[in-house]
Amino acid sequence: MESWQKNKAVILMMGLILVSLVGRIASLSVTVNDIECVYEYVLYEDDTVSGNFVVVDHDIFWANDHPGLDLIVTSPGGNTVHTSKGTSGDKFEFKAPRSGMYKFCFHNPYSTPETVSFHIHVGHIVTG
Repeated sequence: MESWQKNKAVILMMGLILVSLVGRIASLSVTVNDIECVYEYVLYEDDTVSGNFVVVDHDIFWANDHPGLDLIVTSPGGNTVHTSKGTSGDKFEFKAPRSGMYKFCFHNPYSTPETVSFHIHVGHIVTG
């Protein structure tokens, strides 16, 4: 029984180390009234940044004429690296052109607050 507990602890520790080396994952919900931004730091140039977002309960509250939300992702240098326009949800993936703080901004053209479920994953594969 004691051997199983040691093995279990070793497996858990190896899993945690592997996750910390491969990438970071962040999930959150944010309420967007007009413009709401989320920031994520990317440690290495050429890291893969991926994720998705979805407006919660959009099918219940949105009329057919709702323009949807926009997502604009900006690099530390101020360049746009991803854009999603007029949607209730989308996936994204890009290679980070440089390390630093990336800005993920949602724009809601309607005055009614919308809750967005948002997921970001930054992956770094060690080479060499």
